[in-house]
Parts: sequence; C-alpha cells; structure tokens
Amino acid sequence: MSIKKVLVSQPKPTSEKSPYFDIANKYGVEIVFRPFIKVEGLTSKEFRQQKISILEHTAIIFTAKTSIDHFFRLAEEMRLEIPDTMKYFCVSETVAHYLQKYIVYRKRKIFHTESNRVEDLIPILEKHKKETFMLPVSDVHSLKEAVLDNVDIKVTRAIMYRTISNDFSKDEPFDFDTLIFFTPAGIKSLIKNFPDFKQGDIKIGCMGNSTKKAIEEAGLRLDFEPTADCPSITGALENIIKKELKKK
Repeated sequence: MSIKKVLVSQPKPTSEKSPYFDIANKYGVEIVFRPFIKVEGLTSKEFRQQKISILEHTAIIFTAKTSIDHFFRLAEEMRLEIPDTMKYFCVSETVAHYLQKYIVYRKRKIFHTESNRVEDLIPILEKHKKETFMLPVSDVHSLKEAVLDNVDIKVTRAIMYRTISNDFSKDEPFDFDTLIFFTPAGIKSLIKNFPDFKQGDIKIGCMGNSTKKAIEEAGLRLDFEPTADCPSITGALENIIKKELKKK
C-alpha cells in the first residue's frame, strides 16, 4: 500500500478515542500530528493601534476557542474589566462552554448554535440588532466569518492574533506519503518550508473550500476531501486507504 505515513497538520488529539488512532491501528498506518502553522497573540500595543475600544461594544461574537483566549488575554493586559452585562454569541455549544474558563457561565447572557456553522448564528444575531458587536479574528481572513458582512448588524472586526508559519528545522524529517491540510495558511507554510516541493505520488487531502482553493492555486493536486456521503476528513482518509488496498 502506498499510504504508510500520514502527516496531519493539526495538534495531536487529546482524546484517545480519536478516529485517527483507530485508522492507525486498523490499517497499520503511521499518523504524525505536526501543525504547519501556529497562532501568535497581538500585544496590547499592537491592538491599540487599531483604535478599537472593547468596552464600547455590548456583545462579542466568538467563532473559535482561540478567539476567546486572546480576547480575555488582551482585556487582562489592558486592565479592562469586562462588564457582567456583556453578551456572548458563539458558533457552537463547545465554544460557548469554553467561556467558563474566564467567566461565571450561568450568570452571563450566552447564545450559541447547535451546528457549528456561522450561517446558523445569523438569525440569533438579528434578534439582537441593537447590540454593538465585536468579532475577535485572526489577521488571516476567514471565509466562514465573511457571511457576517451581509447581516444588518453593526460588527467591528478586531484582529487579536495572527497566524504564522510553524517552520520545520533542517534536521526534521519530511518523509510523508500523505498530507492533510485544514487552512490556506497551512498550504502557504508548506511552500515556504519547502519551496522546491514536488507532489509526485504524495497524496494531499483537505478540509474546507478555502483550503481546496489554496491547494489548486499552489499548483498541487487534491486527492481526497470530505463529501456529502462522507463528511469527515478521517472518513475521507480511510476511504482512500481502502482504495489503495484494493490496488494490491
């Protein structure tokens, strides 16, 4: 089988029940978790240069746990006391529950979707049009957040962290036959780390249309991705492994 060593460009799952581990055990495939990118928080000085006042906003939209971490980090660095009246709108229940790390959850006004889709957050936001919303974001534009541009609410995008390349060291091996990406920034990091990269027989899989587009723009070949019948990247990986086994 041509798939023996897979690089997943994400941190290693904290749960032993991850489907990645099941695939590794079932098919004897080595799976290495190695992010191509890392997140770096803006300093309070850098944030102030945007001339955005956090306390002038009455509601915060969170699309990821990372945005929660950097919002409260910056608030603490700037010695801001976030009022108890602040409302929080989260893309999922998981993200909403993560707020417990920083606030007393049951005493706050917190709203979330059940789908982990920003689109499904829009009807909730529209019911609170009088609020002044802040959206903590990365310096890299996200297509999933772009849907908020068409909503009739006042939203301030506040860059609170940046995505940078997580460079490979000179002695770090790159002997993978399969690569899985989740962001366009991951593709940029691949090209930055390996400017002479030739795909050849290396298989590339991805999550998301923006990542797919970045792969195509880089002149690379996309070999597998989630589909309507197989909506997870782990399922897509397992399917292509099965196809390779049939070739034997």
